[in-house]
Amino acid sequence: MTIIPDTKDWTWVLSAPCLECGYDAATIAPEDVSDRLEDYAVAWQEVLGQSTVRDRPAPDVWSPLEYGCHVRDACQIYDERLRLMLTEDGPSYPNWDQDETALAARYREQEPETVAAELHAAAATLAARFAGVTGTEWDRTGYRSDGAEFTVDTFSRYFLHDIVHHLHDVGAGNSRSTSWGA
Repeated sequence: MTIIPDTKDWTWVLSAPCLECGYDAATIAPEDVSDRLEDYAVAWQEVLGQSTVRDRPAPDVWSPLEYGCHVRDACQIYDERLRLMLTEDGPSYPNWDQDETALAARYREQEPETVAAELHAAAATLAARFAGVTGTEWDRTGYRSDGAEFTVDTFSRYFLHDIVHHLHDVGAGNSRSTSWGA
């Protein structure tokens, strides 16, 4: 069975806590984004090391492995988008169809150990780029293909929600003592 695409506009998480995963973007300071991303990447390493990593909870819901592949790719894509925001004035990001990518890249067939290493590397690269943002760079803007405007600050907190929410999706967010947004 194929996955039902998520067509929600999740930008609302910038103004209200997510009731599903508990993430609260308002509690994240820009200077904390890099460290948070590294912490969440460690949690993903744990998820990808589980023996049930290939198991889907339902036929139309991604497995932890598939979510891990998505998170890895999201880190790479957001790194490129952040680079654009920091080097160009008001760039528009190309559209990214995550469901099409999952099929084309055969997420279900990838090796968990490889995905874990690639996710770790992609998160470290993005965390380093966020760590290098200073002063008014947090106010630089970029635009999603649907026209949604982000500053580097809102972009960083929006991105972190994706990583945290998918930890929740695979059950890792429920068992951690960490408060995702505080």
